[in-house]
Amino acid sequence: MNKGKKFNSIGRKPRILVAPLDWGLGHTTRCIPIINELICQNCEVYIAAEGAAALLLQDQFLTPTFLPLKGYRVRYSKKTFFHLGLLFQVPKVIIAMYHEHRWLSKIIREHDIDGVISDNRPGLYNQKIVSVYITHQLKVETGGRFTGKIAARIHNFFIRKFHLCWVPDDRGTGLAGKLSHPPTSANIRYIGPLSRFKKLRGIKKEIECLILLTGPEPQRSIFEKIIFRELRNIEINVLVVRGLPGESKMPAFPGGFVRIVNHLSAADLNYAMQQSEIIVSRSGYTTVMDIVKIEQKSILVPTPGQTEQEYLARHLYEMGICFSINQENFSLEKAIRDSKGFGFNFPAVDMEQYKSAVTEFIHSLDSNNFTRHT
Repeated sequence: MNKGKKFNSIGRKPRILVAPLDWGLGHTTRCIPIINELICQNCEVYIAAEGAAALLLQDQFLTPTFLPLKGYRVRYSKKTFFHLGLLFQVPKVIIAMYHEHRWLSKIIREHDIDGVISDNRPGLYNQKIVSVYITHQLKVETGGRFTGKIAARIHNFFIRKFHLCWVPDDRGTGLAGKLSHPPTSANIRYIGPLSRFKKLRGIKKEIECLILLTGPEPQRSIFEKIIFRELRNIEINVLVVRGLPGESKMPAFPGGFVRIVNHLSAADLNYAMQQSEIIVSRSGYTTVMDIVKIEQKSILVPTPGQTEQEYLARHLYEMGICFSINQENFSLEKAIRDSKGFGFNFPAVDMEQYKSAVTEFIHSLDSNNFTRHT
């Protein structure tokens, strides 16, 4: 690693590279509070991203330097054979990891980078600088016990390449349940759930249902078609956010009860979510953290065949935090009706823990004394 640069004494800010995975926008949005904290702590931030992730972060931040880095570009199956579809794309992912590992070495030399924070991009580690990996999936859900163990071992192999792994959950049972709490783990630091949103007070519920269309294609578009079909048979005040930053085309939809937007800024989405009686969305972990932060009633519809989302939806339903329903035979009217009798009991969660983790990270750059937590 770089030897004791003593940033303050030479007037040079620590240079930190942040790189989120490109599978949907969840990995990108949960990096926002970390990037904010790095900037607040006088760091010079570099962001590695492309496509929708880059557009979203460019809309959010003005000061960071953006570096183009090709994503994994994995496509999910149209059917429920989710992991089989991913299996055929493993070679592409391995090649992408190899290229991003070499790319990082080049960027460290060109920009004199002092540390890297990688959200679920296993190839972005380097022993010359402090490397941090973010994931909530220490236990990988594949739908099979044997394949799950293999996937977890492979994932853990790469996690150990990093100096530290930040888990965006509590050390206890947590929101992610067994996903983030395996029997054994190494170089782990629980940093609490992450959310870019703030709880607002005195907001009137003016939207009966907010629908968030998130996640990778083609499943995002498949769910969108289902939602539009359902909206033709229901007369309530609905806002649909398509989750497509940078998209200019808008689908035509008859009727005065439905408003459709391609994308909302973080501030506008935060406000719209808290204006809503209930939210319908996928059960991605970032969405879950946002919902818990603002204590918002929700109906979670896991992506078919994506066992991690299916587990999270069940886990949160059993905890009484979120109502959930499968996409098969989905009825928006019935889902809203059935959710009215659900408890929606939100746990008390400290969502400021990540700030101390960022502080320790920055201090480790200055002292060249990186602490491994277990």
